[in-house]
Amino acid sequence: MTHELRERMGEAAIKAAMAVKYEGVGTVEFLVDKHRNFYFMEMNTRLQVEHPITEEVINYDLIKEQIKIAAGIPISGANYYPALHAIECRINAEDPYNNFRPCPGKITNLHVPGGHGVRVDSHVYAGYTIPSNYDSMISKLITIAQTREEAINTMERALSEYVIEGVKTTIPFHVQLMQNPDFRKGNYTTKFMESFKLL
Repeated sequence: MTHELRERMGEAAIKAAMAVKYEGVGTVEFLVDKHRNFYFMEMNTRLQVEHPITEEVINYDLIKEQIKIAAGIPISGANYYPALHAIECRINAEDPYNNFRPCPGKITNLHVPGGHGVRVDSHVYAGYTIPSNYDSMISKLITIAQTREEAINTMERALSEYVIEGVKTTIPFHVQLMQNPDFRKGNYTTKFMESFKLL
């Protein structure tokens, strides 16, 4: 995606929020076609699971802002532009080799990756039981770097260090995704997963 296209989408998102006098944390989503035309899809008037990406690329705490807004304190931010690249992988208790079937159970061993450019948002610990009647998310693994390629490389390294035993997880899927040549080149569409083969 070009810088010019990002700017145009950002301007459209701001216009949409201003048109409804929206004040709060939210996300305006667009779809982009092969000709780089973009189309409004929806506006989510809440924080989304991907919010760490925004926080990292602009160095801004969206959770704190949301709490301040709820307390009647006006938004203190301005218009920020991404200065970095970030990727987020949702680590779920699911079996990628069985159509991502949920795999509740007890985490018997856990080692979380770390180091420069790695963020993990989670609530689990060794001994924690993934329930069968709620979302199967274990954590959000986020990597941040100067370029997209570096963010992908950091993600691949972080995934290789992530150890979760006792339940099946989406880690093997994410590792293969990071190694996929089309994904690495940015050559994919919303139909990408229809042809992606897990090895």
